[in-house]
Amino acid sequence: MSTTKDKVQSLLPQLPDDCSIDDIQYHLYVIEKVMRGLEVAKTVGTVTQVEAKKQLRNASQRHLS
Repeated sequence: MSTTKDKVQSLLPQLPDDCSIDDIQYHLYVIEKVMRGLEVAKTVGTVTQVEAKKQLRNASQRHLS
């Protein structure tokens, strides 16, 4: 598993020279969220697009009722 330092070192060359600390924090946040999502998908599983649409439709109907 990559350390935070490894993540920062791999991220920095991809960012513009004038990026801010906030830019770096944002990109690290996004990377972390994506990695967590991939881990959840690996351990819990995923749903098909059809199932996701059905779940969203059901949720929106409950919300509107």
